[in-house]
Amino acid sequence: MTELTGRHVAAIFVSGFGIIIAVNVALATNAVRTFPGLEVANSYVASQSFDARRNAQEALGWRIEAGYADGVLNVAILDRDGAPAPVDSISAHIGRPTEARDDLDLDLTRGAVPLDLAPGLWRLDLEGHAPDGTLFQKAVEFRVQG
Repeated sequence: MTELTGRHVAAIFVSGFGIIIAVNVALATNAVRTFPGLEVANSYVASQSFDARRNAQEALGWRIEAGYADGVLNVAILDRDGAPAPVDSISAHIGRPTEARDDLDLDLTRGAVPLDLAPGLWRLDLEGHAPDGTLFQKAVEFRVQG
């Protein structure tokens, strides 16, 4: 067996820390590359009106029913009685919760959208207005089985 010298110990330390640094750089790069962005530009300013917007939206009594099966995304916005809610100017956006690569804007005029979604977790963001101008926003997460 060869004698353990200072050079051997230094090589072991350099190799070990080199691996740790390389893994950290790879993980940090991947985290920054896949970050989809901010929800709001200034969270403090957004928080000042959050309660009022939430209360107005909850007063509408609307709920979302969304499901994905056989390559079709079905979305319904229902009122308190289970009837279709009178939504004006609806917009929809679907994507992965953790990255923007698969994001799509959707046209929900028919309520059903043919989509080819890969297995995994998806987030559907809906935004519309009630006839009185009340803003309605909802994020629905669902899992596509694969």
